[in-house]
Amino acid sequence: MTGLYWEEWEIGAEFESPGRTVTEADIVMFAGLSGDYNPLHINEEFCRQTQFGGRIAHGPLVYAIAAGLLFQLHLYDDTLIAFLGFDSLKFTKPVKPGDTIHARIKVLEKRATSNAERGVMKRELQVLNQRGEVVQEGVQAFLLKRKPG
Repeated sequence: MTGLYWEEWEIGAEFESPGRTVTEADIVMFAGLSGDYNPLHINEEFCRQTQFGGRIAHGPLVYAIAAGLLFQLHLYDDTLIAFLGFDSLKFTKPVKPGDTIHARIKVLEKRATSNAERGVMKRELQVLNQRGEVVQEGVQAFLLKRKPG
């Protein structure tokens, strides 16, 4: 299966991923993997005294889950060269254990590169919870293959 080539990404096109529930195990494993043991993520008693009322997921964990959900759509299979980075990324609401998130993308712009085999695509990313609230949003750039010959 081949993903979308640069030419096939239409400005304004939108795609939505399936959902996934964020678990306590996800948060604990991400803390161990990343070394980020901030009490907001691992100390329930501390968190009960905060505005969140309980533990919250790491922002980068939420993004990583959303990225994985989007890759399940197979839009980039054998056409993605590189993720070039974020123009912006905002964490707008907390994600708690038990929240179910999904991702939505919208193509914002495309531009050719000096290499005729590649093009850049920018997209808006939104990560939403089960209530339809945006919990993360940003703009990302990707380097993609152009159609052969």
